[in-house]
Formats: sequence, C-alpha cells, structure tokens
Amino acid sequence: MDIVVNEELKAYIDPLTAEEYDALERSILAEGCRDALVLWGDVLVDGHNRYGICRKHGLPFQTVQNTQFKSIEDVYLWMIDQHLGRRSISEFQRGVLALRKREIVAARRAQATPASPAPDEPVTATQPAIPGSAVPQPLDTREAVAKAARLSSSQVVLIEKIQKQAAPEVVAAVKAGEISINAAAAVASLPAEEQVAAAAAGKEELKQAAKRVRESKRKPRSEPHAEPPQEAVGSEDTVESLRQRVAALTAENLALRQQVAALQEQLLAHADGAGQAAEASAPF
Repeated sequence: MDIVVNEELKAYIDPLTAEEYDALERSILAEGCRDALVLWGDVLVDGHNRYGICRKHGLPFQTVQNTQFKSIEDVYLWMIDQHLGRRSISEFQRGVLALRKREIVAARRAQATPASPAPDEPVTATQPAIPGSAVPQPLDTREAVAKAARLSSSQVVLIEKIQKQAAPEVVAAVKAGEISINAAAAVASLPAEEQVAAAAAGKEELKQAAKRVRESKRKPRSEPHAEPPQEAVGSEDTVESLRQRVAALTAENLALRQQVAALQEQLLAHADGAGQAAEASAPF
C-alpha cells in the first residue's frame, strides 16, 4: 500500500535534533527497523523518521493499523500520550504537549456536553458530537496539566508565559536547550525587538538579558519606600548654598554672643556705680 505522509501530523511533534537523527539512522542501519510504523488507514501517524530512513536506504519495515482512531483529534491525543511517556523529550516539550492536550480535551468535552433544551422541548438523550471518540478526563487545572507533563505547577505557568509572550527566536532557543525555561520566561517579559536582538546575539546574551530582568524586579524591594529628602540628593549649587547659610548663622550667633557679653558688662558697670554712690551718701 502507498503510505501517505501528512505534513501537519509530521510537524505536530518537534523534530529530532541532527544528533538524534544520526543516532537513529546508525541504529536502523545496524539492526534494521525494529518498531512497526503506526498507520491510520494509509496515513502515517508514528514513525516518520524511521520511514524516511528506510526509504533512503531501501530497508524493509513493518506497519500496524490503529483501529481506535475515529477522528484527527484521536490521533493527536494518541501522539501526545506516546511522546509524554518518553524520556527523550525536554521539560519544555512535555509542557507544550500537555497544554495541547488540555485544549483538545476541553474542546471535545464541550462538544460532548448536551445543550440545555428549550422549556417546551422534551429532554432526550444526546450523543457525543464525535461518535465513537472517547472523552478523556479533563485537564482543567494547572495541577492536572503539571501531573500529565511530570512538571511542577510553576513550570507550567512559565511555559504558558513563553507560549504567549516569547518571540519565535526565544522559543527556538529554549527548545534547543540553549536557555532554561526560567530564563526564557524572564526574557519573554522584554519587548519583542529586545528579545530578537538578544536571541541573535547568542545564548550568553540571552542569559544576561534574563539576569537583567530578574535584577530589575528585585531592585525595588531592596530600596526604602520613603523618598529621600531633596537636600540629600541636591546639586553642588544646593550644597554650596547650605554652606553659605551655615556660615551666616555662625556669624549671627557670634554677634549675638558679643551683644550679650556687652550687655553683661554694662550691667556690671551699672551695679558698681550704684554701689559706690550708696557708699558716698551713707552717714559716718
């Protein structure tokens, strides 16, 4: 039979790296294609890399039909579950796949939920919108998504942020393992043009950009909330004017002290004069 390669299905899962592809090719050349390719009718669902390598070298392979597929969503869910069970994919990839699964499951459950009948209509049993397709358990909480992806809830939050805000260049960097999920989420906070520039400069610049974002968020917490006095942050002119004012006040204080001393001397002199006059008028 002719096998049909659906490019959308082929691209649904991130491709192997060059090193991974080379390792798979060496394994097939040495041991043959041991695992059967999974088909849905004549459409190839699983084994795109093995199929390409076998055709390239003229090697035989086996196929198996999955008769449980009733819709393309069934195929997507099966592909996601297969890859979530593998250890070779990264944490970011697992998070992305689990979030995709959440969307598919939510849409399927919405289709399977019967609409409320009009008041004058009899209530009748309804069938799912996709007959024969199972309705998986919902992933309606972040904890459920995290469990499906074998991640923490905080990692799921970061992956959601990367998907929503990160430039494609930053997403490519985290997929390639050049930066961590934490770093990519931090860089995603920057304007798009800054993200692109950092990614173009390489992984070290991406790491530095993430570090700057984190430091900028921590800085306000270490500073006092109260505004410093204006005099404390004044210019040189303000400092000089303060010096002049201090000098003027010092001179004024000195003048006041001199006046007080003069008054004290006058009082003493007056007291002495009064004493002498009293002595002169006193009878012998």
